[in-house]
Order: sequence, then C-alpha cells, then structure tokens
Amino acid sequence: MENAFMLKRATYHLWTFTISKLISSFGAQVYAFAISLYILQLTGSATSFAANLICSILPRTIIAPFVGYVADNYSRKMIIIAAQIATTFAIGGLLFVSINYGLSLAAIYTTTCVLSITSTFSGVTFSSSITGLVDEARIQKAMSLNQMSISFASIGSPAIGGLLYGAVTMPVFLVIYMIASFFALILESTMNFKLFAKRKEKTAEQSKESMRQSMKAGIAYMKLQPLLMTVIWIALLVNFLLGAFEVGYSFILVEKLKIDPQHFGLTQGAFAVGMLMMSIYFSVRKEVMFPLLVSKRGILGMGAILSGISLPLIISLSYGVVFAYYAVIMFGFGVIIIIVNTPLQVMLQKQIDDDYKGRVFAIFETMAMALMPLGMVLYGYLYDVLPPQWILVVSSILLISIVLILARPSVLAKVHPQLDEKNVLKRKLEAM
Repeated sequence: MENAFMLKRATYHLWTFTISKLISSFGAQVYAFAISLYILQLTGSATSFAANLICSILPRTIIAPFVGYVADNYSRKMIIIAAQIATTFAIGGLLFVSINYGLSLAAIYTTTCVLSITSTFSGVTFSSSITGLVDEARIQKAMSLNQMSISFASIGSPAIGGLLYGAVTMPVFLVIYMIASFFALILESTMNFKLFAKRKEKTAEQSKESMRQSMKAGIAYMKLQPLLMTVIWIALLVNFLLGAFEVGYSFILVEKLKIDPQHFGLTQGAFAVGMLMMSIYFSVRKEVMFPLLVSKRGILGMGAILSGISLPLIISLSYGVVFAYYAVIMFGFGVIIIIVNTPLQVMLQKQIDDDYKGRVFAIFETMAMALMPLGMVLYGYLYDVLPPQWILVVSSILLISIVLILARPSVLAKVHPQLDEKNVLKRKLEAM
C-alpha cells in the first residue's frame, strides 16, 4: 500500500516537475530572447552581447561550490522555493527600473547576474533532488520529460518573442517572466523532495564541517569516479569552444546576414523541435549502454555543425535558402545536444551518492563553465575584428581534435570496461 502511494506520488512529481520547468523556462527564454535582440540592436556590438552572456555565466561559476555545499546540508525544497522567489523579485526590480528610468545596459547586466545566481541555486538543487522525487526506474523518463518541457518552451518562446519584439514594450516581456516565475513557485511548493531520498543522517563531526572541508570531501569522492573526471575535462574545453556558437550565432544572423527577428526566432524554434523529438525518443527507449561513447559521437557532430554555420558567409545564397539552411542546422544541433547530455545525466544520477550530489553537481558545473567567460570575452572580441566564418571553422577543428584525444578508445575502455570486452569478442569472432 505504501509503495503504491509512493509510486503515485512520484508520478505526480514527474508531471509537476515537467510543468513547472515548462512555465519557468518559457518565461526565461522569452526574456532572454528579447534582451539579446535589445542589446544587439542598441549597440550593434558582439562584445556587448558577449558581456551579457558573461554576466550569466561568471556568477554561476563563482558561486556553484557554495551552492553545492548548501544543497547537501540544508532543505532542498526550501532552497528551490527561495531561489524562485528571488527570481520573481529580480524581474520585478528590472520592471520597476524600466518603467521609471528606462532600460540601460547596467540594469540589464545587474539583473542577469542576479538571475544567474538564483538559477544556479535552483538548477544544482533540482539536479541533486531527482532521485528523491522519482523512483529509480523512471529517472531517464524524468530527465527526458524535463528536457521536453524546456524544448516546448524553446519552440514557443523564440517564435512568440520574435512576433512580439517591436510590437510591444520591454515591460510586457518582463511581466510575462514574472507571471511564469510565480506559477512555477506555486507548483514547486507542492512537491515532496524526500520521497525517495537516501540522504544519511549526519554525524556530529560531519555537521561541524566547514564549507571548505565539505568541498574537499566532494572532490575526494569525485577522484574515485573515473567517469566524472573524464566528463569534467571534456566539458571544460568543449564549453569554451562552444563560445564560438553562443556569441557568433545571433551576431551572424542578426548583424551580418540581417535576418528578420521573426525568422531568427523560428530558427531558434527549430533547435527546440530537434531537442523535443530526441527527448521524446529517450523517454520511451531503454537506457543507453555506453553513455560516454554516445556523447563522444554527439560532440563530433557538434563540431561538424559548428563549421556548417559558416557556409552562408562563404557562399552567396538567397534569403529564403539562408533561412531554411539555418532552420535545418539548428534542428540538427538540438538533436545532438540531447544525444550528448541525456545518457550522461542519467548515469550520473544513478552513480553519485545522494549525500554528495549537491557538491558533485556544483563542482561539475564550476569546472564545466570555468573557461566559458574567457571564451565569451575572446570570441566577442574576435567576432568584432575577424571574419566570422574562419572563427567557426577553426573552432570546429579544435573541438573535434580535443574530443578525439580526451575520449580516445583507451579512456572509453576504462570508463566502460564492457565496451573493451565487447570489442575483444568482436575481434575474436572476425578472426574465426
């Protein structure tokens, strides 16, 4: 009877979590879309656009270790609720400034920093709580539904943002985000984050641990996990090189190719459709057997797409062909993002002990994003002084080379010993 109740509650969590993410992601992405276009049209500079991205990334990188400590030592539900309240107030503050004084880059950058901090608290804590919200058999389904909700929001928000941009004032975008944040808060307050949690009672000695000691314990735990260390190094360098896409894509389409905001929004929607379709696939299929191998192949595909973004800058194409080309490119990129992320996320959820999840995910985020601010500054400068097509091609070559080195067959065999056994058996069969 108790198990039936817990499974029923887990089902409720699956859908509440998904709807909450859908609502909050929709508001956040409409806001991000509008702010990005506003900055580009206000300044016409890739550097200013990159500065806003840095304001989103740098605070997350700095504060993530503290967030991990908090997530492992305090109520995860209260952390998430507090973060959602702070998000609502931050947007309300920017709305107040916009109505009374008008938007400025300083106000936008400040709000972006605050939202970055609140989203880090919410994101790391939610990642740490998945195994407490749903039963183990449905972790992949939970991760896929989470991604599907983000994809649904990504499909609608750029299209709606593109249609609304220029037709309504910036305060309207901010009001949409505030309303979305408030509804997400209500849903999150109904969830039981301890339903399947396996957190152990802390000893008196552990309760007295400082944040520094706690983080050291998290690092020591990670060193015993070969998969975690491999993924961190790959993410560190790949995220740096993907700065070429983060800064360059909007800059190329809006400033260089003069794509209409509505059409630009539709290409972003194609990216979300690709993510959605692949998320649906992962929600119904069995778990991937060799996640790091699958992710390696996906990142190689990312490298090819990164290079492909430069084609309309090299070859003269009609406006309609350029629009269709980028829609296809972004659809493929959305598919590959899910192929890279979902299998690894599921494996990490199952492999990491509940008591270490907050610190491990926080350290992972810090390391994965450590070079991104530098990448944003570098690429923001490079796009202002060099032809963007060559920046993309060189970044693509470096991305592919790094993954081939860091995820070479010998590394894959250490992370997935079964893969090496499978290859040996295959060679024996071929030799017969």
